[in-house]
Amino acid sequence: MNYEQPMNSKLIRNVWAVGRNYADHAAEMKVEVPKSPMIFLKAGTSVETGSKIKLPTWSKDVHHELEIAYWIDDKLEFTYLTLALDLTARDAQAEAKAKGQPWTMAKSFTGSCPLGSWISLQDAGPLDELTFELKKNQQVVQIGSAKEMIFKPEILLQFIKKHFPVSGSDILLTGTPAGVGPLQSGDLLQATLQSGNRKLLACHWDVE
Repeated sequence: MNYEQPMNSKLIRNVWAVGRNYADHAAEMKVEVPKSPMIFLKAGTSVETGSKIKLPTWSKDVHHELEIAYWIDDKLEFTYLTLALDLTARDAQAEAKAKGQPWTMAKSFTGSCPLGSWISLQDAGPLDELTFELKKNQQVVQIGSAKEMIFKPEILLQFIKKHFPVSGSDILLTGTPAGVGPLQSGDLLQATLQSGNRKLLACHWDVE
């Protein structure tokens, strides 16, 4: 697989993310499945393209959430995809929820959006056939299938274009399946993206 870099890939502006887009994840979080896309924002500067994850010192409960991510080009269309981690400071999120406050600290801290290499949609094959997996210390912790998304990527794209100032060089995260869990210093994460039996992408991250 040849990996390409979208134009201006180092100048990511916004990371649009969707919550509870897999029914099994909503169930494990003990929340209702949304009837319309539940969108939140991560700063473009929270993106990390290296293989290291540095946990914030102020949180004791950072969770991994593996997702398929799409690149939005200047025509506001998808042209590339990859795997992303929507790292979440669960303790900060729980506190914000209890107080009715925004999730910004929990979702948009420095390095909270590690990304893999980009794959063109032409190379990826049928998007409904995409599956992905996350291992933590050699143990499978998350398995997801694009077919299980409540809101498909194109529906999410149309939704954010209708409601928000989407621009080229933005990224869309499409939600995480069940199996989210805490990270500790020394953990090794390995993620794969497949189309049928064809492996498209492999990522690894060392947690510091």
